[in-house]
Amino acid sequence: MSKRILSMALVLMLAGSLLAACGSGSNDKNEKASNETANAPSNTVVEDTSKQYGDTGGLKLPLVDKPTKITWMVVSETPLNDKLVAKEIEKRTGITVEFQNYSSATFEDKLRLIVASGKLPDIFNGLKPSELKKIGQQKAVVAINDYVDMLPNFKKLYVDENPWVANSFGDENNKLYSWPIYNMNRDVNHGMMYRKDIFDKNNIPEWTNTEEFYQALKKLKEIYPDSYPMASKTKEDIFRDLAYGWGIGGMSYPAYYAESDKTWKFAGTQPEYKEMIDFLKKLYNEGLLDQEFLTATSESWTAKMTTGKSFVTWDWIGRLELFYNQVSAENPEYNLRYGNPVGPTGNIRTLPKIDADFGISVANNANKEAALKLLDYLTSPSGSELITLGVEGVNFNFDDKGKPVYPELKDLATVEIKALEENYGMWVEGMYLNPDHRSVYYNFTEKEQEAQDKIVSANKFEPMDPILNLTEEEIATIAELQTSIMKSMNEFNAKYIVNKNYGDKEWADWLAKAEKMGASKYADVYNQAQKRYDANK
Repeated sequence: MSKRILSMALVLMLAGSLLAACGSGSNDKNEKASNETANAPSNTVVEDTSKQYGDTGGLKLPLVDKPTKITWMVVSETPLNDKLVAKEIEKRTGITVEFQNYSSATFEDKLRLIVASGKLPDIFNGLKPSELKKIGQQKAVVAINDYVDMLPNFKKLYVDENPWVANSFGDENNKLYSWPIYNMNRDVNHGMMYRKDIFDKNNIPEWTNTEEFYQALKKLKEIYPDSYPMASKTKEDIFRDLAYGWGIGGMSYPAYYAESDKTWKFAGTQPEYKEMIDFLKKLYNEGLLDQEFLTATSESWTAKMTTGKSFVTWDWIGRLELFYNQVSAENPEYNLRYGNPVGPTGNIRTLPKIDADFGISVANNANKEAALKLLDYLTSPSGSELITLGVEGVNFNFDDKGKPVYPELKDLATVEIKALEENYGMWVEGMYLNPDHRSVYYNFTEKEQEAQDKIVSANKFEPMDPILNLTEEEIATIAELQTSIMKSMNEFNAKYIVNKNYGDKEWADWLAKAEKMGASKYADVYNQAQKRYDANK
């Protein structure tokens, strides 16, 4: 899912106008607008309807004691104000949401204008946490953890169970301006895949370690001499994608956190990195790796993986079905399956359980408490079900396997989240805060479920690196170093693998060059940030 973010330069340029707007009476206008929506006295006794809607996490429904209207800017091609979700939110919470929807193509430009005007919607998303800190410190958006006592679901997930969140995503005072998304990622989303039909036909067992993987490719090359058994479409990203199998991968690649000595290191200069590229060099030299692996297009890679030219690759698990659907008419035996990881660790990446990069924020105005409570409700099991499943008995029912069925969408071959957005206002970017894993998004095919089970049951995951909170200066340093050092690193990788004469001498030369270009300085940035992180625990 794409994220629409503005550049730091833009935010710096517009920060002054935001601050001016915040001090020019705009809050008074919002206060007046909010008061105008009230049709009942503030001391009116409101019946508690919480029990009607499942587990609210301790929130009392409705969330307000008088009719309240708020604005919410979202990324969607679909007008949402008359959809099921909007109506249900008003019914349950007493809050009428005026959704301001903009297409993905226009959202960033519109957000730019809105930030410049200082007239922020009550809820919006699209700014990175680092950018939100700027306007948050000017009081344009609220520090969410200042209101933790009225937000039981936020408190449970991001204070009690994961107290590191403010340390990782907040400002220097641990003020958090972005509402995180919880447990969005599927456990297994990418990895090695192999043509099980070809392996079975030739009595080649699935590999369980790196040597067995190598021997399987050699056997395939003997049987199919015109093939290159392993193909790739990710070009130079292959080194990043396979790095987890050698224990040098991470979400901040080429920096990674070494659990062995609790320090951050630059992956491209480690002995394990040399082991990885030596392995790829061996595959390349023996014709086991596609000779075009650094230049292959998606189209050429697809052609090889759907014919008899290549049999193993690394990709997204959705490819298991996509390739089969593409060729099944001509080759009904085609059977692409998820394989064991390659590399000494035998592990794949761990995807984060908590993500604050969407920048879901609340404007600091008269509606802030209502807006915060609404986000907290949508984080609760009850709100999560509404946003990502719907309303049971109204737009969906569970079948005998516990899977959601949408009677109105019965003519669709597959009910995907885009259809739920268009028909019901569900799964809108910036609104799903704690997805219900009974949702169709987690309805795995038999092959995809096999991938989940294979990795989860054996716990084949590399440890998650700490999520560090870099300063502006540190971000600038990383940006300055990364472009040049990664360019040189990728150039070296290509020459080292393709040129048979490259070996230990050229590796030593690369180490010297990398150090001169700032590899140690790159790692030091993360080590300094780690010290702050540890001190704030």
